[in-house]
Amino acid sequence: MGYLSNELKATIKANVKNVCAKHGIKATVSVEGGMTPVLNVNIKSGAIDFINNYNETYNSKLHGHNPLWSPAEDYIDVNTYHFTNHFNGKALDFLRELNTVINEGNHDNSDSQSDYFDVGWYSRIHVGHWHKPYQLAA
Repeated sequence: MGYLSNELKATIKANVKNVCAKHGIKATVSVEGGMTPVLNVNIKSGAIDFINNYNETYNSKLHGHNPLWSPAEDYIDVNTYHFTNHFNGKALDFLRELNTVINEGNHDNSDSQSDYFDVGWYSRIHVGHWHKPYQLAA
């Protein structure tokens, strides 16, 4: 069972705020409780064009091999395990730094082959939402 203390939550939120300020990004941090907590970072707006970066990077790696893929338009639910394959440049630099900060103090002793999952908390990164698109700052 995972655990995310109030002190650690406060530290993570402060570190996320610093990373976002450094890159000109506005984001919120929330935590969903339960057996294993989920730390959500919702990127609302900023100077980095995540949408176009994702579409160009991901599409170039597909080379037309996945006819079911459709480009992102307003939001992206970032795959925190494979984002290095989906972004490049400034977007990738920011996401790497953000992912490091939101997982400081976390552990992952999972073994998927034996169906055993042991993490301190899960993390999610959202660029915009389906009901409120990411806003690219001028």
